[in-house]
Amino acid sequence: MAVSGGETSQTLDRGLTVLSLLARSTNGLTAAELAEELRTARAAVYRLLRTLEAHNLVGRIDTRYVLWFGVAELAGQLKPRLQATVLPILLRLSEVTNSTALLSVADGNQALILLTAEPPRSTMHLAMREGARHALTLGADGIAILAGRPESEEDPEDVRLARSRGYALSIGSLQEGAMGIAAPIRVSDWATASLGVVQLGVRLEDDQVPLVVTEAAREAATRLGGKSGPEAVAQNQTPTQ
Repeated sequence: MAVSGGETSQTLDRGLTVLSLLARSTNGLTAAELAEELRTARAAVYRLLRTLEAHNLVGRIDTRYVLWFGVAELAGQLKPRLQATVLPILLRLSEVTNSTALLSVADGNQALILLTAEPPRSTMHLAMREGARHALTLGADGIAILAGRPESEEDPEDVRLARSRGYALSIGSLQEGAMGIAAPIRVSDWATASLGVVQLGVRLEDDQVPLVVTEAAREAATRLGGKSGPEAVAQNQTPTQ
């Protein structure tokens, strides 16, 4: 994922691209596969990998390279910032919608629930466990993340629909009798997070909930320095002729 505009370090850019490619790969990549993706010599890729290994960001399993524990350590430093930045938004969203609010991030081909907030005055609601995972193609949070990425011919219909309206809606995908609504948060041309709510009931009782969710995602994105909701998906749509 090369950057553009202004002066940049090509070596650093390639190293970060290696991390991004490995993050998207379920089973890791070989040096040859990375060289093909980067369109560079295998010797240069080996130098990048040795440097990343020295910083504990990349490890090797047989001939395949994967993200390593140093990445988790860096991610651990992010959670306090997210708690300070996003948790107040989740708490407010949960109270306004009387639903469980959640921040999910992409981890390879899975959605990882990173932060949650439960409604303070609800007599019955769904509890979502922080650290729980599910496929990106299931649940509004994962679908919203995919909708915030560039269009692909392989996109399922629910991702295309979420991209067109700026938020995702799922019914019974992860829990029977539950409905989820989420909007993407994008900090580049590749969405990595979403913010949403999950509530009991298979139909939307309040048609303002999608608007409230997208506004909350927009606020979170602004605080985190990214884009959200309609802004996150608009740049990823193919212009019509």
